[in-house]
Amino acid sequence: MTDTPLSNEPVLLRSDADYVATLTLNRGAKFNALSRELMSAIQAEIADIVESADVRVVIIAGTGKAFCAGHDLGEMRADPSSPAMEALFTQCSDMMTSLTKIPQPVIAKVHGMATAAGCQLVAQCDLAVTVEDATFATSGVNVGLFCSTPMVAVTRNLSRKQAMEMLLTGEFIDAETALRYGLVNRVVPAVELDDAVNDLAAMIVNKSPIAIARGKQLFYEQIDENLDAAYTRATKVITANMQDEDTRAGIDAFAEKRPMPDWKGK
Repeated sequence: MTDTPLSNEPVLLRSDADYVATLTLNRGAKFNALSRELMSAIQAEIADIVESADVRVVIIAGTGKAFCAGHDLGEMRADPSSPAMEALFTQCSDMMTSLTKIPQPVIAKVHGMATAAGCQLVAQCDLAVTVEDATFATSGVNVGLFCSTPMVAVTRNLSRKQAMEMLLTGEFIDAETALRYGLVNRVVPAVELDDAVNDLAAMIVNKSPIAIARGKQLFYEQIDENLDAAYTRATKVITANMQDEDTRAGIDAFAEKRPMPDWKGK
């Protein structure tokens, strides 16, 4: 992990390589708490990435000792008025949903702890890889603030009983429990975190970005529909997918036992 950032450093870092954009929360001294400035920075980068043909996967990571400790409570207490709080949580909700709306898959790269809105961020990402000693909690209830907005993402990953236990108790769960609950995809030793995340990203980068984008959009659109509506929507998407030049080239390569093509992307 990197050192705690200096106060004059940007709250969010971005690096791009091999079709992967890594957004690193850079408020290590504050355990990467989601300040308004940090959420705005994330939103700005996401808006840029959504239009980029050079980005096929997004990784969200954190500096310092934690992935993300949730909202900045000091900032919240500075102005707890109803208009300010509604604006803050609306901003956070918009930022979270943008992660599911962009065509590129988003991977959470988790270390340390992910609490409250930090746990929400893990749940909202499409995929999550964590180190063995990471911990997770929807801990707002411990200070009298029920994790209402984190609940939206968490309940779409966990079973009802598991989600309710986390939300009602505020207790921490370890990485293996998070894996068993469905909050994360993989648990690895700390020394293997970089490789594990990069390997997962590379597997996605090597697929047709058009197919990935179509599939991701469909996943979130159909998941809460009834069975008939989901199949109707999926039929339209897969029909459109079959018209893509990338798809036809891929099928031909498979049939002719040739290597997959270099996908053209968007």
